[in-house]
Amino acid sequence: MSYFIHDSSFVDEGAKVGDSTKIWHFSHIMSKAEIGEKCNFGQNVFVGNNVKIGNGVKVQNNVSIYEGVELEEYVFCGPSMVFTNDMNPRAAFPKEPGQGYIKTLVRYGSSIGANATIVCGTTVGKWAFIAAGAVINKDVPDYAMMAGVPARQIGWMCKCGIKLDLDQSKQCENCNREYELLSDNQLVEKSDQS
Repeated sequence: MSYFIHDSSFVDEGAKVGDSTKIWHFSHIMSKAEIGEKCNFGQNVFVGNNVKIGNGVKVQNNVSIYEGVELEEYVFCGPSMVFTNDMNPRAAFPKEPGQGYIKTLVRYGSSIGANATIVCGTTVGKWAFIAAGAVINKDVPDYAMMAGVPARQIGWMCKCGIKLDLDQSKQCENCNREYELLSDNQLVEKSDQS
């Protein structure tokens, strides 16, 4: 086995788990989950069937990643944050496995704060930053900083995790990356433009 799993956790037969991934206490990875390399799953994490998780993802304690969710590489999921996968759940009318679940995509490098909720059917853009306790119910642009219930954009974040002050400078004060705000309210890193 090329990954670590704590004795109290279960990885069901058929699950794909990448090299050097660590799965800590009381976690459960279902049989059709796909997890990349060098991920870290804290205590009490659940990963459902047909979930895809990229390399270098960090999932803190008490997070459930349900069917329909995809996390690209280097996503951070804070403690007790919540994903949903069903817009109209009814206990009396359960969905069949693999049917009726709505896709959620969290793009490369994004961070989701503690106790935030990501409503299904949304895409969280690359390098976005979701504040603790926020409720995301619509798509989030790349590099956007979101907060509140429901969440609204309150600024922009650099790749390195520092809030950008675009009124003062188009350059991050921490790492000196340069950005450009396009006319359609999309932020791009100058070195990423083609």
